[in-house]
Amino acid sequence: MPEAVGGADTAARLEAWRRRIDEVLETALADHPAAERRLGEAMRHAVLLGGKRMRPLLVYAAGTAFGADESALDAPAAAIELIHAYSLVHDDLPAMDDDALRRGQPTVHVAFDEATAILAGDALQSLAFATLADAACGDSARVAMLRELASAAGAHGMCGGQALDLAATGRSASSDIDALERLHALKTGALIRAAVRMGAIAADATDDDRVRLDAYADALGLAFQIRDDLLDVEGESATLGKTAGKDAAQDKATFPALIGIDASRARLAGLGAAMDASLAPFGARAAELATLGSLAIHRSH
Repeated sequence: MPEAVGGADTAARLEAWRRRIDEVLETALADHPAAERRLGEAMRHAVLLGGKRMRPLLVYAAGTAFGADESALDAPAAAIELIHAYSLVHDDLPAMDDDALRRGQPTVHVAFDEATAILAGDALQSLAFATLADAACGDSARVAMLRELASAAGAHGMCGGQALDLAATGRSASSDIDALERLHALKTGALIRAAVRMGAIAADATDDDRVRLDAYADALGLAFQIRDDLLDVEGESATLGKTAGKDAAQDKATFPALIGIDASRARLAGLGAAMDASLAPFGARAAELATLGSLAIHRSH
């Protein structure tokens, strides 16, 4: 893993936020216990068994860069991770990607059962919005964040991207790069952009700053997915924490399949440069955002 762009202080801040979001998520689950024990256990399995926490870290990084208190960022950071967790639970189902391994652990439908996994995903989605509704900020900011998360998670965002992905599975030969980029801008990029936007909303960042943050987030979302595609080709299941080689086995359209590994790496480098250019006017206060962009490109899992 590369050194944090801002050095030891930046690395320490990111690690402190990782610990913080784990505590916030633990509290959210404890404060909203499931009516049935097995469902609650499945929800905890989906949320608390690790993960990169990229999306909540982006909320903290974007918000604090523009002066928001961490306490005002806890709810949106937790909400977006709960949405992400629900999406993974449903993505792993037999009707979707049919995967047995996630974060080095059995997926929820394997560890419990398929019906419980569906209910756990549904409950995590509801919990996300309940958590965000209690955000420690003004009413207008709270409503704006709720709108942002709902849009990013819905039919014009993550769910729409997943539908496009399912429709394209088994038909990689008929796919093109423009369609693939649109798919991932929805399936992966929409939630990443929402994370950055919610941090900016909580901090009341200016319109000009938000335009630059959007450009950064769009590049990051695509870079994150290209790196995922490369890892599926080059990685091992033990390192990835999920099943390697699934994309080729399911004949999915991926960047390496469409443009090759070398061109995919070159595209990653170009997206890294685009992120740097978007953040350059912010200087040192964007160190955490820059580091998260670098980690997305260079990560091994």
